[in-house]
Amino acid sequence: MTEHNTPHKVVVIGGGYAGTLAANRLRMRADVDITLVNPRPEFVERIRLHQFVARTGDATIDYGTLLGEGIRLVVDSVTRIDTAARTVQLASGRALDYDYVIYAVGSTAATPSAVPGAAEFAYDIAEWESAQRLRARLDALPLDAPVTVVGGGLTGIETAAELAEQGRKVTLVCGRSLAPYLSASGRRYVAKWLTRHGVAVLEAGVVAEVRPDAVVLADSSGDGSADRAVRASGLTIWTAGFGVPKLAAASGLRTDALGRLLTDETLTSVDDDRIVAAGDAAAPSGQPLRMSGYAAGPLGAQAADAVLSRIAGTEPAVITLAFTGACVSLGRRAGIRQLARKDDTAVNVFIGGRMGAAIKEVTCKFVVSKRIRGEARKPGSMGWPTGGPRPGQPTSAARVVTSP
Repeated sequence: MTEHNTPHKVVVIGGGYAGTLAANRLRMRADVDITLVNPRPEFVERIRLHQFVARTGDATIDYGTLLGEGIRLVVDSVTRIDTAARTVQLASGRALDYDYVIYAVGSTAATPSAVPGAAEFAYDIAEWESAQRLRARLDALPLDAPVTVVGGGLTGIETAAELAEQGRKVTLVCGRSLAPYLSASGRRYVAKWLTRHGVAVLEAGVVAEVRPDAVVLADSSGDGSADRAVRASGLTIWTAGFGVPKLAAASGLRTDALGRLLTDETLTSVDDDRIVAAGDAAAPSGQPLRMSGYAAGPLGAQAADAVLSRIAGTEPAVITLAFTGACVSLGRRAGIRQLARKDDTAVNVFIGGRMGAAIKEVTCKFVVSKRIRGEARKPGSMGWPTGGPRPGQPTSAARVVTSP
């Protein structure tokens, strides 16, 4: 076989929202050999893990229903990217040759080592395995036992709401503010719903220590000299912040302080133009987009497009993604759809109640059925909102890219 006819080998590391969509989109060219490496045999809907934990929904999907024809799924973990040899080293001892890598390893929990007892006694909900452990712990916990959810972001709110709707006694410790990505009116709506369902919302509190049966709280608005309060907690769930796998750093590639792969504005590694990042583990120009399922799909598509451009010998386009807001579920019968400007700044408009819940459910289904499966059926078909300055970046003519 001549070099001209040799397929271009692309290894996609990570089978989440970004990686799965990228693998499907790479099929726009027939001469691309695509391998998707993922540590689990099933796709995990991370945006439904709070439902899985509360036993109000499932969170896994058979890859056979998501991946397009010809994509090879390897169930394994990547331990290193050998850029000199152009191989991906696997935990099983195997090595996969590549011409290009799409780095879509996603994000993980970020339980802080500085908080005594957090690593030992707090449960997280960021990944499938930790969600399984949390669900088993909840099953064994009496219904009237106090539960503490740490983190006032969207994951913390959804987890607290799901458990409160089941009649559990929940305290939500926000650190500084509740739902910072929502507008002031949206935050008030969420706070009222939580209060009405018995959730104690502590916006000024921070967890200073986690014990097997309690949390120690300190006032985040003070100077640290205030007395610390001990609150009973039969179960503590940590949702504050995210981390990322250390694969990029372990492979000798430059990362930001959190460990995200440093890339240029085409999502290409600043160290190696054969490695393109997507999703939560990408830090374009050192200014990553908000970690979210919303951003993962478009970033996965743009990463695939960047690889295809390099194969074709053309310059990849710079990333462009306009945010439109956020969706938050509040149990099974309510939710909120927050609207935002293109730069991810919330506006004072939202849709709540049952309509908000319906929009959230439609959004969850849309991500899988229309985006991922849509790319499997017709590679290259997905579009996304574009235009405007990228969050964290100044307006630049170089970033004005037309919608695909």
